[in-house]
Amino acid sequence: LQIERHDNCAYDYLEIRDGTNENSPLIGHFCGYDKPEDIRSTSNTLWMKFVSDGTVNKAGFAANFFKEEDECAKPDNGGCEQRCVNTLGSYQCACDPGYELGPDKKSCEAACGGLLTKLNGTITTPGWPKEYPPNKNCVWQVVAPTQYRISMKFEFFELEGNEVCKYDYVEIRSGLSSDSKLHGKFCGTEVPEVITSQYNNMRIEFRSDNTVSKKGFKAHFFSDKDECSKDNGGCQHECINTVGSYVCQCRNGFVLHENKHDCKEAECEQKIHSPNGIITSPNWPDKYPSRKECTWEISATPGQRVKLTFNEFEIEQHQECAYDHLEVFDGESEKSPILGRLCGNKIPDPLIATGNKMFLRFISDASVQRKGFQATHSTECGGRLKAETKPKDLYSHAQFGDNNYPVQADCDWLLMAERGYRVELMFQTFEVEEEADCGYDYVELFDGHDKTAMRLGRFCGSGPPEEIYSAGEALLLHFHTDDTINKKGFHIRYRSIKYPDSVHTKK
Repeated sequence: LQIERHDNCAYDYLEIRDGTNENSPLIGHFCGYDKPEDIRSTSNTLWMKFVSDGTVNKAGFAANFFKEEDECAKPDNGGCEQRCVNTLGSYQCACDPGYELGPDKKSCEAACGGLLTKLNGTITTPGWPKEYPPNKNCVWQVVAPTQYRISMKFEFFELEGNEVCKYDYVEIRSGLSSDSKLHGKFCGTEVPEVITSQYNNMRIEFRSDNTVSKKGFKAHFFSDKDECSKDNGGCQHECINTVGSYVCQCRNGFVLHENKHDCKEAECEQKIHSPNGIITSPNWPDKYPSRKECTWEISATPGQRVKLTFNEFEIEQHQECAYDHLEVFDGESEKSPILGRLCGNKIPDPLIATGNKMFLRFISDASVQRKGFQATHSTECGGRLKAETKPKDLYSHAQFGDNNYPVQADCDWLLMAERGYRVELMFQTFEVEEEADCGYDYVELFDGHDKTAMRLGRFCGSGPPEEIYSAGEALLLHFHTDDTINKKGFHIRYRSIKYPDSVHTKK
């Protein structure tokens, strides 16, 4: 564009109107040397007029014109879920306020994250109360006035995973940066305790991977003055600020006194849900106290067996372990079958439960005290499982949902129903290394007690197989992995049912 310059384009100019004639809506008068932005008509007609007076002449103008289809005018709105924005030669989708484009660039998801300066409010995963979308990363930064603390209370919580939180998780920190003090990294279905920041700000980060999605979480945050900042709130051990108040908390091995401020020695009673860890006698590595009774209830992933391996062992000796002793039970309580009653100085052999629960009870009398014991609890795959009419779960490995299955594994599960019943397998999740003949990692099923029975199939790859039915009361499941690629694994529900002998799979 090179047309004689004038502030109002009064001499030479190019006039463009949106329509068929000089009465159509004016788009603009143009002169000077600044090239106009691209111009688009609202219909299929554009009107242009060039005018020059009798004096100054310039090079003029050169423009390309072309017809362009309005993709947004199509009945499907260009495939956009909410808004379609036409552009030159193309189009793009957009979302209403409070929403953002999904990974496909057409659908819209509830926007997440941002800076929050209110004293209280609610935070939810995107899409709540529906399942959150995959590949999502949301960061909320909550800022309160100085001398305030922020508390986060979860109303509902359901994320993929259970212990390690490798796939989907929410991370809460005191501070606003990604390396601020970490309060916790949470996943699974257990609702986290109330979390209170150390400062007047808090960072909440939610991440989801590209596979399993759950309902997500709903949480409320509250800002409150910190009563613990003065004299530790009168607490003997720890003071925890809460909304409008505070509570005292005791260190490990102690419980809160009736006055709610002082601490006294606690009874030792633990419930353990991690796939592995260390268990020790009270006061370890010093001598255990007299007149003490401690219990540990270990629960592993369904389909795995709890294993207890002793690293050190020194309990008052007696031929029948009548005084100080450790009892180990094959189940969830002392009413379960006993695996051993242990005492003395010899390290016991490892003990393995038949299922995913083990119960320990340690008792000391009033006289001799020794160093006690240190043991490692872990899991082993396989075992004999009883199928009942109520469905039960079976997972490929202890850290299913947090980590991929281990390499070089060989696991056998024998599923038994009552006489006159059959075993039904329903695959909920299945992701095993794929190979044409399933020669690397695979699940193999046999219609009987062992591998001499008829093979019902060998499975690998992604996507759950069809339901499997045994002909008799027994079904053997064998899981093999090699030493290279490992995947997410599988989750099976099994039960006992009445079913015709001749049918093994259901279409």
